[in-house]
Amino acid sequence: MNAALGFGGVVLGVVGCLGAIVTLAIGLKNHRSDLLRMSRTYAFMILGAAVLSFIAMERALITRDFSLKFVATNGSSATPALYNFASLWSALEGSILLWTLILAGYTVAVALKFRKRLSDPLVGWAMLTMFVVALFFFGLMLGPANPFKTLAVPPLDGPGPNPLLQNHPLMAFHPPMLYLGYVGFTVPFAFAIAALTTGRLGEGWLVETRRWTLFAWSFLTIGIVLGAWWSHEVLGWGGYWAWDPVENASFLPWLTGTAFIHSVMVQERRGMLRVWNLSLLCATFSLTILGTFLTRSGVLDSVHAFSDSTIGPALLTFFGLIVAVTVGLIAWRGDRLRSPARIDSPASREGAFLLNNIVFAAFAFVVLLGTVFPLIAEALNGDRVTVGVPYFERMTMPIGIVLLFLMAVAPVLPWRKASAETLRTRLLWPGWVGTGALLLALLLGARGFSPLLAFFLAGFAAGSALRQLVLATRRQGVHGLLGRTNGGMIVHLGVIMLAVAFTASNAYQSEREARMCVTAKEGCPSTITMAGHDITYLGPVDLSTAARSQISARLLIDGKVYRPGIQQFPNGNQQIGKPTVRNSPQDSLLIALLNLPSGSGDTSSVQIRAVHQPLIIWLWTGGAIMAFGSLLAAFPGKRRNPTDPVSAPIAAGGPPPPDPDPDPDRVPVGAGA
Repeated sequence: MNAALGFGGVVLGVVGCLGAIVTLAIGLKNHRSDLLRMSRTYAFMILGAAVLSFIAMERALITRDFSLKFVATNGSSATPALYNFASLWSALEGSILLWTLILAGYTVAVALKFRKRLSDPLVGWAMLTMFVVALFFFGLMLGPANPFKTLAVPPLDGPGPNPLLQNHPLMAFHPPMLYLGYVGFTVPFAFAIAALTTGRLGEGWLVETRRWTLFAWSFLTIGIVLGAWWSHEVLGWGGYWAWDPVENASFLPWLTGTAFIHSVMVQERRGMLRVWNLSLLCATFSLTILGTFLTRSGVLDSVHAFSDSTIGPALLTFFGLIVAVTVGLIAWRGDRLRSPARIDSPASREGAFLLNNIVFAAFAFVVLLGTVFPLIAEALNGDRVTVGVPYFERMTMPIGIVLLFLMAVAPVLPWRKASAETLRTRLLWPGWVGTGALLLALLLGARGFSPLLAFFLAGFAAGSALRQLVLATRRQGVHGLLGRTNGGMIVHLGVIMLAVAFTASNAYQSEREARMCVTAKEGCPSTITMAGHDITYLGPVDLSTAARSQISARLLIDGKVYRPGIQQFPNGNQQIGKPTVRNSPQDSLLIALLNLPSGSGDTSSVQIRAVHQPLIIWLWTGGAIMAFGSLLAAFPGKRRNPTDPVSAPIAAGGPPPPDPDPDPDRVPVGAGA
């Protein structure tokens, strides 16, 4: 029954997408508004199909229907409820099903948002593009990634999910957040394709999609931060970002999406950087498909990647088709994409945003090259090449430094041109904040040119963001925090916090391995000291449950008992570590067992790894602040025009709408600035 319902939903989704594509194509060709309005019906149809398939698969997992190959391979009668539910996206076919469900949800959201303008050709082409993307993913489930394959002889039980994916609650939240980000970029991409196809290349389509882009970027940001947190707490190596190819696959669209969010303000304000913005949007969506290929094709060896599959060629073909179509459309409309304005001076906000685009593009290229180079080398000559962490650190560190500098300078620059006097005045307080941050770092014992430079620039950028927020709140009160500019400054503060934590935790990390005994003996102490923290071994403890067996070591750290252990799950013979982490505002101390405790009572001993990193907790705090700032940026500020351009008719061209977030330095006399 589960298989029949689920596969029926997939077939219904394919039929709905095909019907929508044909109907919209005829409607657009013949200018039939009645046919264009039918896109809403088809959107609900494919959402219903995706929901039906999703519910059928979750029902199969919950009821342990091992007649389904997917459940027999990834389910288990002993898997706890949370991880059993999350098993759907722990493997290839289920992840494609979740992807399709989210895409169908976005399609309905777009149809509802523009329900009064579905007969507009721009909206029609955007909906057509989304249905084409949905058809591709429904088609994957109809063929090579069918999650509803059945077994003639079902097993009595299954192995359950990968052990690493069922020992931390973040597994239930990290992948869906990533998918909400990945799939969310389909909406602005669809409108970009629509603008190129219809030739309506003014700023109207940007106004329509800015919030969709911001929400997609926010979800992707949260997903990446949660993934880093999961890595830190689960994998036991002490880090949180290893430049793993699959980590990079999520980071690449984040980089280009971030560049677009900055660059789009220039086009809305002055009608410039049109080619940049279209290229960035198309690149962002293309990179989500490339990331899907890297994650789900089996071409990479990664703890995050899925096993070998047959969908790799289909994904790679779809990626190539997207690139070819978007490049062709941009070339076709090249003459009409010429900007009506020019950058008057490099020392201007639009000049800074252009440089920002170049730096982010360089960042993305460096990461992309390091990620795909092993695949290219193997395809060309059969050699297996590894691009390690040193490459990424050497290549990205200078880029990160430049981005911090731009974060400090760009917010204080006026549009068109800045005088030397203006720069001196506006950079005075940010400069003092940066100097104070540098002195504080030195007083706390920080050393090394690169970390100290990063701390100075972080303080410099924080001062610039705080200056903007102070001016805005003095003029408008708490409402001054709303809007893209000021919400963006809060995002900047989160990024700065994350950059400081990243720098400190990498530059001043220390690690130690030790054998410890309950009763101290030569070469086996009962207490060790690590970065000022006393660690005492109290003996082993059995923490096994029905879901897993776990032997842990009781460790007394600064007066509190922690229990790192080694786990083994039913129906599996793989033992995995379960580290423990002591977090504080100052530092993080991770303890992982390297072997099971031997002996008992006073004779017990254990081998541990201790990793100390300062300021780790501020990585997760910075991510939360970025999410909060994105939320504030999504709402219009107090000074926005009474007529909301998002609900106004889509402009076919002409001048950009008035800037909703004016320069806070331009305050009327007597306003308290």
